Amino acid sequence: MNKQNEVWIVDDDRAIRWVLERALEREQIATRSFDSADKVLGRLAKFEPEVIITDIRMPGTDGFGLLRHVQDAHPNLPVIIMTAYADLDRAVAAFRGGAFEYMPKPFDVDDVVAIVRRALRKSQEGPAAAASADDVAEVPEIIGSSPAMQEVFRAIGRLANSNMTVLLTGESGSGKELVARALQRHSPRAQMPFIALNTAAIPRDLLESELFGHERGAFTGAAAQRIGRFEQANRGTLFLDEIGDMPAELQTRLLRVLADGEFYRVGGTEPIKVDVRVIAATHQHLEERVRAGTFREDLFHRLNVIRLELPPLRSRPDDIEPLADHFLRTTALELGVEPKRLTPRATTVLRAYAWPGNVRQLENVCRRVMIMAPSREIDVDDLPAELITDEHNSVTDGEEDWEGALRRWAERRLRQSQEGILDEALPRFETTMIHVALNSTRGRRQEAARLLGWGRNTLTRKIKELDLDV
Repeated sequence: MNKQNEVWIVDDDRAIRWVLERALEREQIATRSFDSADKVLGRLAKFEPEVIITDIRMPGTDGFGLLRHVQDAHPNLPVIIMTAYADLDRAVAAFRGGAFEYMPKPFDVDDVVAIVRRALRKSQEGPAAAASADDVAEVPEIIGSSPAMQEVFRAIGRLANSNMTVLLTGESGSGKELVARALQRHSPRAQMPFIALNTAAIPRDLLESELFGHERGAFTGAAAQRIGRFEQANRGTLFLDEIGDMPAELQTRLLRVLADGEFYRVGGTEPIKVDVRVIAATHQHLEERVRAGTFREDLFHRLNVIRLELPPLRSRPDDIEPLADHFLRTTALELGVEPKRLTPRATTVLRAYAWPGNVRQLENVCRRVMIMAPSREIDVDDLPAELITDEHNSVTDGEEDWEGALRRWAERRLRQSQEGILDEALPRFETTMIHVALNSTRGRRQEAARLLGWGRNTLTRKIKELDLDV
């Protein structure tokens, strides 16, 4: 087999091939392009590249078919999967099929270069452990095409064969339990119990019994033995929501279980051994609670093995319409009626709203209008009053004023016979947007890049090019 120091690009879209060729060649990375997977399969009989980048949907053999062939015949060859149809199932299928990385379109070329460089290092390192190719289990519906949600999908895919503890952070209503269930469904414990407990919803004096169970007579009212959630979740997954609200004394007991896999029921004298994967979630900043002395630092580090931050709905407006359509369809199915549709005007209002209650609030709104709207089409007048505010109208007016101000500025510059006005306007525009995004995320560049629709590398490059003091 002749090894070639090339990256092979496989896509039936000529424009995508051209962009990737130029991006990699600027980095002195040699490329060879193909418009079908079948042509690659023919060449792989005699030659092997260092890395393959392939689309999924193509005429003939698709990207997953090419990935399966590479895994069988060239197990040490990194394959980067890319697709414009990005969802959780495809992300998990790609990683379980042995893909080196999963890349949704449209992509940031800086991100592509960084991923390819990592793949080249892996190719040069030699053989690695073979990946599992189990079928993808059915998962709860997680909808999102935004870059932030794609990061979540990729993380679930990478954790598909793991039993590691995971900490989910994000605002209330952002879908943390849904992600926890997806993590369990794609784990080696998929056929074992998934037990969920909201620690903030259980009275303080009952939470210990709820978690660890109790023996008969352990306290007044304990008429019979009770099996706690840890025992119920044995060999499976325990999801502890709102872990930041757990009382200090129970934090100590939880730490012992995580460290030793052992606990006592309330009033019990015999230790109980369990094998439980813990997925914890919170909307609070646990680091701040650690500094304030209300959350144990050692417990925080036990929980914070793998951390996934779920984005708020307002930071991914492109996901609002598909999410709303999904909730309208599921509500219609429950009611046994035809689903209703949002008008473009109603969709505009939904996209402009801040959604303090996140996806849960959007679901509730969709259920309400599905029942209350009088016609098949849901218009602005059918939406709850809190969504149609003076604040929304002022935002719309402000956007129009902003565009008008820009137009008047450009006209003034042109009347002054000034040239290169775009070269003046673009850096000022980008500078403003970068500062606003960084202020919004308290300086966290990864989140700011997502808000801007960029990759982190692009944001870093722009900050350097514009010589910004951030």
